[in-house]
Amino acid sequence: MYEDGDRLLIVATDRISAFDFILATGIPEKGRVLTQMTLFWLDFLRSVVPNHFLSDDTSDLPPEFEGRSMWVRRAEMFPIECVARGYIVGSGWKDYQKTGGVCGIALPKGLRESDALPEPIYTPATKAQTGHDENISFEESAKVVGAETAARLRDLTLDLYKRAADYARGRGIIIADTKFEFGLVNGQIVLADEVLTPDSSRFWPAAQYQPGRAQPSYDKQYVRDYLESIHWNKQPPAPGLPDDVTLQTSEKYKEAYRALTGRTLKVPEARETESAR
Repeated sequence: MYEDGDRLLIVATDRISAFDFILATGIPEKGRVLTQMTLFWLDFLRSVVPNHFLSDDTSDLPPEFEGRSMWVRRAEMFPIECVARGYIVGSGWKDYQKTGGVCGIALPKGLRESDALPEPIYTPATKAQTGHDENISFEESAKVVGAETAARLRDLTLDLYKRAADYARGRGIIIADTKFEFGLVNGQIVLADEVLTPDSSRFWPAAQYQPGRAQPSYDKQYVRDYLESIHWNKQPPAPGLPDDVTLQTSEKYKEAYRALTGRTLKVPEARETESAR
């Protein structure tokens, strides 16, 4: 992020993290996918809640900023992440196996991994400076941001998720879960940061959906699977990635963008083969 008076320039790089480490190898065009997908969703959802976006005009900046940058209003961010879950997977699945619920929310018995929930649920989390974010209850989130604000963030999160999930399903993608971040601009709640990207959400191809197991996805799971296959001990230094892993991961990101937006990713002609940084 770069400061410029009352506005910020947010630049999404091609770097990727896994198991809480930033890897030595980037994923080509990942930053452009994240930025351009966020811009699509900000426009799609702007009737529900204002957002921090000002402009994606980078004509007065070096060419490497093109397509991966956006000017935004500076916001006072709430110190929680707002998570919506429509399917039981990931940490939610682990919690359900232990407790029969997710983050203190009781769920029906007999759910399988990746099953759709009867209704989407809201499970806020703290923003950890290091390591994993920690799931908290709605009541705990109310202690952090106040009861009225906590309720508003919950309602916005579920509304945004349902609208996006309904749209995505019509494009052949299941949004299993996602996280939003909100802040205040002049006392008004705004949607901020990245929105409904493969880095902040689980995207599954609907045609391959089969509950009872982990699902193929359009995100960094391919990278995680590779790191598990080489038995990395998850200690520094983080390993690099082979070319086939980086290219296939890049294609997954771009495929998700094409499917959801119906658009072709904007890539400067002179930089179509730009190496990941």
